[in-house]
Amino acid sequence: MTMRQGAMLAALLTTGAGLWLAAALRLLPLADWPGLPMDPDAMTVDQILLAFGLMPRGAIALVAGAALGLAGAILQVVLRNPIADPTTLGISAGAQLALVLATILAPGLLDHGRGAVTLAGAALAAALVMAIGARRGFAPATVVIAGMLVGMTASAIATAVTLAQGHYLLSLVIWNGGALAQQDWGGVARLAGVLAVGAIASAALVRPLQVLSLGAESARGLGLNVALLRVMAIAVAVGLSAAVSAELGLIGFVGLAGPALARGFGARGTGALLAQSALAGAAVLSLCDGLVLALGDATGARFPTGAITGLVGGPLMLALLVRLRGSTPPGTEAADPPAPRSHRPRVILIALAALVTAGLVLLAWIGRVPGGWAVLDAESLAAFLPMRLPRLLAAASAGAALALAGAILQRLTANPLASPEVLGVSGGASLGYAAVVLAAAAPGQTARIAGAMAGAAVALTLVSAFVRRRDLPAERVLLAGIAVSALASSVLGAIMARGDARAFQILGWISGSSSAVTLPAALALAGIALSLFALAALAGRWLTLLPLGAGVAQGLGLGVTRARAALILLAGLATGAATIVVGPLSFVGLIAPHLARRSGLARPVQHLAGAALIGAALMLAADFGARMAGFPYELPLGLFASLIGAPWLIWMMMRMR
Repeated sequence: MTMRQGAMLAALLTTGAGLWLAAALRLLPLADWPGLPMDPDAMTVDQILLAFGLMPRGAIALVAGAALGLAGAILQVVLRNPIADPTTLGISAGAQLALVLATILAPGLLDHGRGAVTLAGAALAAALVMAIGARRGFAPATVVIAGMLVGMTASAIATAVTLAQGHYLLSLVIWNGGALAQQDWGGVARLAGVLAVGAIASAALVRPLQVLSLGAESARGLGLNVALLRVMAIAVAVGLSAAVSAELGLIGFVGLAGPALARGFGARGTGALLAQSALAGAAVLSLCDGLVLALGDATGARFPTGAITGLVGGPLMLALLVRLRGSTPPGTEAADPPAPRSHRPRVILIALAALVTAGLVLLAWIGRVPGGWAVLDAESLAAFLPMRLPRLLAAASAGAALALAGAILQRLTANPLASPEVLGVSGGASLGYAAVVLAAAAPGQTARIAGAMAGAAVALTLVSAFVRRRDLPAERVLLAGIAVSALASSVLGAIMARGDARAFQILGWISGSSSAVTLPAALALAGIALSLFALAALAGRWLTLLPLGAGVAQGLGLGVTRARAALILLAGLATGAATIVVGPLSFVGLIAPHLARRSGLARPVQHLAGAALIGAALMLAADFGARMAGFPYELPLGLFASLIGAPWLIWMMMRMR
């Protein structure tokens, strides 16, 4: 590191320290600061707030930032992947899910602290992602796609389970935001101990990691046990990130920013990179927390620091995408052969339509009463139908719309893992919905739908524009969308952690529920889904040519830019309309198009129709599960949609070689 680069790093640390000092001086003049030893019995209230609140907060920002920066650097070196960190590999989300489940289902596990629980969750998530990565040669883009999708799944399930338990809602939501507020020095001491152990272990791994930097084959030729080294290095990174999650909640992307800054400051060699990444991580988190303190003092609004780091991490991840190397094209592996083509697609479509119709009739007719299951008689059916029919119709229509969006996106990107949830469309819809709720005093249903549709279209347009300017391959499209999703999640986390009435309205919508849908709204959603299908069917030629590549499509006379823009708008509108009912947690847009293609529906219009029908059937099943699993209480619709989607997603990733 040159003197200039060292000065830049020192400037970051000094800026963060300066913001903290300004907050401390606003609380208490320097002359009134308590001296050592700090005895609470001899202090004023402001002195206690400074000595046991603000001081440990400043210290834990430095310690946690250093731990996350070191963890990110270890992961990037051992995987040779410039965008690997505990967030992008799903490690932090695994810790979050484990803590949420333990808090709700087995609180006794937390009697001796949260460390063991978060470590178990983080380790399981890391093991799953590494298992997927190993099947595809640890290709950088593939590993990060697997990590982010596993992380999204874990976060979706954690959010849905949290929303199903109202008495745990507030504390878990605030914790998930990644707040650094402290009440004593205990957290600093625990995290500093973990960081010390991690630093010693990292120092012992420096030389083997330097050998691994030559490449896995070369390292094996020199006698290095590559598999064992990967396990040991990842274990150190998991331990560091799990300890931070246990103390502070979700602090995203610091492990990505730290090593990126260290390389920018001129770090050369594995040892220098690890050390400087820890310093840079401490500087980043301290600076972000200083900004949170300054904003809080200026506006009176308190935001979790984890939300601010997400605002930094999303754009940073986009900027680093062009540095990825050694990726493999999804969907072309030996274990993922070309989809079959049915000779009787009409029979399949008729059978799917009959299945959806039968599901609507059956689910409207049967019910659950305190004594068990019952088939409604004519009088009971007439009484319940006005309440039950709108929600069933809305769930089916939302599923169809999401599936249409997924089918369009998969054909547009020629990637079987593309979906509204993955490409940032659902995140954009969430932000659009939240913007309307926050901006208007009492927004109506039409305004909320319009906001969600606009947000979805804007998010997908941003992703497409970014990718088109850089001519990135298909798997980078997924990563760009995931970065946008992370950015949207951070903003929503900041909003929801405030805990006001509008935040809880947004939070309740994220869970997804069709219980409050009226018949006019359900009919309107069905009309939107049918209209979007008709428009997409008219674009069947575009959906046939675009997967062949821009050059081939242009050679055949297709205006690629215009066609892409129109299809992006259709997918955004479909997602925005559907998320109003089911929320952004569903993976129907990923599953339904894939099932339709595997059923032999290969032509565009057949594929769209089959995906819409399968999506409708999946959401009917999710709605039925949400109503009946917790009878007489209703559980979030998004929980069941996620539980359907998560195993499917993991299975898809595991079967690719």
